[in-house]
Amino acid sequence: MSKKQIIGLVIFLVLILIIVGIKFIGDKKDSVSGKDLTTVYVATGGGKEGFIANEKVVNIMENKYRLNVVYDSWSNGKLIKNPLVREDGTTKYDAMFCSDQRFYDYYKLSPNKSEGEADRYRVLNGGLTLNTPIVIYSWGEVVDALEKEKIVTQKDGVYYITDMPKLLNYILTGKKWSDIGLKQLYGNINVASTDPVTSSPGATYYGLLLSIMCESSINSKNLQTNLPKLKEFYEKSGYMNNTPADLFEKYLKTGMGGEPMIVDYEKSIIEFANSNPEGFEQVKKDIRILYPTPTIWNSHCIATFDENGNQFYQAFEDKEIQQVAWSEYGFRTGITGGNYDVSGLEIGIPQNITSTVTSLKMDVYNQLIEYLKK
Repeated sequence: MSKKQIIGLVIFLVLILIIVGIKFIGDKKDSVSGKDLTTVYVATGGGKEGFIANEKVVNIMENKYRLNVVYDSWSNGKLIKNPLVREDGTTKYDAMFCSDQRFYDYYKLSPNKSEGEADRYRVLNGGLTLNTPIVIYSWGEVVDALEKEKIVTQKDGVYYITDMPKLLNYILTGKKWSDIGLKQLYGNINVASTDPVTSSPGATYYGLLLSIMCESSINSKNLQTNLPKLKEFYEKSGYMNNTPADLFEKYLKTGMGGEPMIVDYEKSIIEFANSNPEGFEQVKKDIRILYPTPTIWNSHCIATFDENGNQFYQAFEDKEIQQVAWSEYGFRTGITGGNYDVSGLEIGIPQNITSTVTSLKMDVYNQLIEYLKK
């Protein structure tokens, strides 16, 4: 064989290898983009957009569970009222992923036709999937003063509000920051929150307050007794941010002088530490996380309507997905804790949360919100 023939043969073989390689890569891309994957359609409430779009989570769903998950954004109110069909008007959903347990519990009830609620799918499976408790963010000097007032107790490096009724009484009676030794802070003691009428964290927090006022057992009698007190608390709270992101940002930027205490979800500090490590290091030594005892969970719940939905729900038992949920977004994937180490941030986060109140039913929340609107 001549030298020219050998060179020609080598070039030919190289071209064959290139073509085969391109085809292999193309086939792989086709597979990941939807070929040979089961497409799952999920009607999805807010508050977890970053997590469900996370590249690691998407890849695990595709490569490990062969699921191509299509999330359609819905308001939680429409999830329980409107027909659950996609924009084309015919494609049904395989699952619902709402933003709080009250919507999940309510969806499983028969629709209230007198309120215009549509027929619902039969729920096959589901439950609490992503969880984060209500906490109060504060600052070192404020927490030191609250410890002296016997409102806050420290245990194993974690700060707990062990006398919530006393703190509520201070707010309702107009006690000033200066009355507890914080001369540098102007005005009355207050815990800033988002508006419970328009925001989920605010509503969850006020649900916790109502539960505490009713001594964790809400009935028609103590509900009517304590709603006026809660309304007074609401009116004394003054201006409220509409979104938790705005409130948390204001807390970090204005410091103790601007926002001595705010209500938010535990997940906010984990998200902040992950997305802005330099900023977190700057405030880490000064911030304090206070866990009300009891607190209340905000639980994002999945309800499945068919076998595809069941596969989607079961995928959240994956340890890698659970690790991403916690380490990057602050979602706990168990009721009291999870299979992950919470001590990494070194800011007083408990491994387990055991002192909680039961999530309020939808009708109680509706009565609460309507009363606050008056």
